[in-house]
Amino acid sequence: MRGEGLRLLFSVLGGLILLFIALPILKLLLSSSPEGIREAFWDPAVREAIRLSILGALAATGIGLLLGVPLGYVLARSDFPGKRFAEGLVDLPMAIPHSAAGIALLFVFGRKFFLGKAFHSAGISFVGAFPGIVAAMLFVSIPFLVSAARDGFGSVDPRLEKAARTLGASPWRTFFEISLPLARRHILSGAILMWARGISEFGAVVILAYHPMTAPVLLWDRFASGGLEAAGPVAFWIIIACLGIFLAARLWGGRR
Repeated sequence: MRGEGLRLLFSVLGGLILLFIALPILKLLLSSSPEGIREAFWDPAVREAIRLSILGALAATGIGLLLGVPLGYVLARSDFPGKRFAEGLVDLPMAIPHSAAGIALLFVFGRKFFLGKAFHSAGISFVGAFPGIVAAMLFVSIPFLVSAARDGFGSVDPRLEKAARTLGASPWRTFFEISLPLARRHILSGAILMWARGISEFGAVVILAYHPMTAPVLLWDRFASGGLEAAGPVAFWIIIACLGIFLAARLWGGRR
């Protein structure tokens, strides 16, 4: 009986959180006028903003997989001086205000810093351009992927890797045929969370690359200029697009 009472209490408390999450979303979806929803659907600016958000988040996630998965493996398998500092540094973007992150990125990728100058000389501009959107999304969302990869590789028994090496497998083959497949569920979950976090980023993107507008930036622009009536239909389609893709990715990841 005590166990049932505990589960009932936790179910009620958990239900309050679910209600807290679902109620504002449902209210927004049901409060937007049909006419406004139709106009927003055919608005080229809304479509382009959603497209930029999706592509920017996908590009950031791709870079994160290329660079973050190896870092996660190193953090899971190696002990080295400064490891705790490196782990804290990876998590830092989740702790600092994202507007401050945007300013920090602007200092580095602006034309006054040598790195920004080098990219600009190569024809790559971050300020007010798509690469800036990707950089901002990458900065704020990479902790999700690195942490997931670290936990995934940490859950793999090192004896399996040692056995593969003993049988003659190279380090590369051991990684790609033993370690990576066994950690793939964690990595996939981290990639989905990274993509979701990137697509919703506002603070860093609006400072580093206000134009072209991503979906959150466009939403803020419509709200600032026209209030809830102008922003509601835009928010409707942004939520629908994000929800559809996120659920599809979750379902695909679950089947995998």
